Amino acid sequence: MKEFSLYILDIAQNSLKAGAKNVKIELDIDHSKDLLTVIVDDDGCGMEEEFLSKVFDPFTTTRKERKVGLGLSLFKELALQCGGDVKIESKKGIGTHVEGTFKISSVDLVPIGDIPSTIISLIISDSDVNISFVLKVDEKIFKFDTVEIKKVLDGVKITEPSVLKWLLEYLTENLKCVMEV
Repeated sequence: MKEFSLYILDIAQNSLKAGAKNVKIELDIDHSKDLLTVIVDDDGCGMEEEFLSKVFDPFTTTRKERKVGLGLSLFKELALQCGGDVKIESKKGIGTHVEGTFKISSVDLVPIGDIPSTIISLIISDSDVNISFVLKVDEKIFKFDTVEIKKVLDGVKITEPSVLKWLLEYLTENLKCVMEV
């Protein structure tokens, strides 16, 4: 994958498939520590210990339509190439926490990519799931939460085309402001 937004989309889609009702995505870019941290937390069904121990094996997947699950193994490979690592914690019936760290100065680091479209894709995938996104760049912070958005919409569906268009513009504008160094 050529950008973090695609890794995040893949991991968050795993959360949706696991029945999560709440998915929290966090990107923390700390230039002083030369560190990018990507976190995806969910309250899905979680994983059994045995499955968790094999989760980075590309031939371990819950999918029935194909026997390969490359997302997490590629995410870990990228982290290792970038001088970081990936940790996964999961409890059956409670949820899963995926955390990847990457050295910003690594020549292998991929671009962040189109985070706004990733978030919109997740909202469209399952509008009942609450998506929370936090972007921290040094001292700047941007927070987005569909729970708050749904309150403001007061019954209007979050998947209405005009709402999705506005959300995409809102996310794009605010992420651009925070990403400016």
